[in-house]
Amino acid sequence: MASAAEQAPISFRRRIKNFLKRAHATMPHPIQRLVVMLYVRYARFAFGLDPDLNNRTYGRWVARYDTLSDDDRAAIATAIATMSARTRISVVVPVYNTPEAVLRAAIDSVIDQCYPDWELCLADDASPAPHIAPLLRDCAARDARIRIVLRASNGGIAAATNSAIDVATGDYIALLDHDDLLAPHALYLVAREIDQYPEVDLLYSDEDKIDYQGRRYQPHFKSDWNPDLFLSQNMISHLGVYRTALVRKLGGLRPELDGSQDYDLALRVIEQATAERIRHIPHVLYHWRASAGSTAGWSGTKPRAAVASCDAVAEHLYRRGIAADVIAAEGPGFHEIHYPLPREPRVSIIIPTKDRVDLLSRCINSLLERTDYQDLEILIVDNLSSEAATLEYLSGIAVNPRVRVLPYPHRFNFSAINNWAAEQATGSILLFLNNDTEAINPDWLRHMIANVIRPEIGAVGAKLLYPNGRLQHGGVILGVGGGVAGHFHLGLSRDKGGYFGRAQLQQNLSALTAACLAMRREVFDAVGGFDADHLRVAFNDVDLCLKIREQGLLLVWTPLAQLYHFESASRGPDLLPERHAEFAAENAFMRQRWGDILDNDPYYNPNLSLHSKSIGLAFPPRRPPPWRAAGGKLADR
Repeated sequence: MASAAEQAPISFRRRIKNFLKRAHATMPHPIQRLVVMLYVRYARFAFGLDPDLNNRTYGRWVARYDTLSDDDRAAIATAIATMSARTRISVVVPVYNTPEAVLRAAIDSVIDQCYPDWELCLADDASPAPHIAPLLRDCAARDARIRIVLRASNGGIAAATNSAIDVATGDYIALLDHDDLLAPHALYLVAREIDQYPEVDLLYSDEDKIDYQGRRYQPHFKSDWNPDLFLSQNMISHLGVYRTALVRKLGGLRPELDGSQDYDLALRVIEQATAERIRHIPHVLYHWRASAGSTAGWSGTKPRAAVASCDAVAEHLYRRGIAADVIAAEGPGFHEIHYPLPREPRVSIIIPTKDRVDLLSRCINSLLERTDYQDLEILIVDNLSSEAATLEYLSGIAVNPRVRVLPYPHRFNFSAINNWAAEQATGSILLFLNNDTEAINPDWLRHMIANVIRPEIGAVGAKLLYPNGRLQHGGVILGVGGGVAGHFHLGLSRDKGGYFGRAQLQQNLSALTAACLAMRREVFDAVGGFDADHLRVAFNDVDLCLKIREQGLLLVWTPLAQLYHFESASRGPDLLPERHAEFAAENAFMRQRWGDILDNDPYYNPNLSLHSKSIGLAFPPRRPPPWRAAGGKLADR
């Protein structure tokens, strides 16, 4: 029977066909229909979505967990009445030539909010369409909370948004596009978050897309604040909510960056805000309508937006004093950040090994002959090799001035071996590398070290591929399968972008594999290295990473460093019968040491399943909305 991945192209084509049939009747212009068709076809590569996130399963999830009943609305009203403060939120909307029904729907989505302390600020950018001005005047006459601005001349989306901001009186500004929708509980959850975290400067939520029949699809369940991922893509929009005083201090949106004006605003805001003042609300509060000319559609409809987003990131890095190159990557609004490496710090590459000279020699050759990095030493830690070919190879390679062979004549203990080798190393950078790896791109190490030397970074991991090109390591997610951790996007085809590009974008994660893991020596020493007493074989890398995060440092996974990984070929699998007890003990130790941290990975959304083989929906979500008790009829999968 074909796998879900193999069946996906057929079901995806069927969804395209059905969607276009429906869209044909509701999109009046053939160009609109073409744009949406191109977007849907492109999205399968760009987002690499599990079928659960596109088909009827998401509709079932929405009906069960994300549709308000009368009881829900009553519970929200009760909660609002008990809030310690009622923050006014100004929803600002730039308007230009919006179809009447679409604009009314956007306005009604604000009027229908459960939270009453809002104002809606609409600025028309001199639309030639005759229905716009009367419609806005009528809305303002119906509700005193609606303010309108009718601009005399067209200035673009940033200028129109600034006109709306000028008349806003709320403490916070929420950005809404003229053809999109807010969920009815959106502003309540925003106000609740502000009530709990009154110092917050920037809030953002999860989102999905919506078609002209009101069908919701392609949910974007986001990471908590993830600064490296944010530079790789605009993960804030939508919904983005900003402290009004800070927006005005920064001069509002910049018209010269139209197309990525909200991304640029967020980049300037985070320069003023600490991570503690940025909050993620893990609920779908924004419905993004895919239409011609909207960046909800294929990014090719707005080439200016792609250029503007690169410019916005480059300018942000320049303001921070970082002379990095920002390059447009494959995918809508995706970027590669090439950080500078002004000098090469000495790197000590530590490689534990036992026999299997075929693997080791391939690894060493890729370091000496393919890797474009000069100041490195290779420490081969020989753990009781006995094969004649291996011993002969080690004797020969030891004459290379860049290689040292260190005998370790003790029982295998991955943590102890690496700790001991780190003491012998002379480099200011330590890179732990499995003997069953092989470098692919010559500049892999330069990209890793350019990130390692960033002061806020504690450790850096690479993109590891199986020999068949499928993904072996795209970072580590905590709590997978109810255990300690598992690999993100495990087995994904090399040519797929993953969930909203996360298999191809640099990002922060909670843990990384020690099969290829780099860090500054002082970071390794500060956390006490690997735990050789409790974690001899498994989870020692996860434990090390969590200790580094306790120091307030970030972990980075970069796809710019790529290696093949044959995965423990010289040691064998962890779950041989004789290792079951030890593995169980190490699993229990991690649970005892890290507790709830393992079940609440900030970089993996609680609406995504920890039990699905691919990235699927959580039934129920691990973090239900605050007015509901946890639970549901379906078990998490």
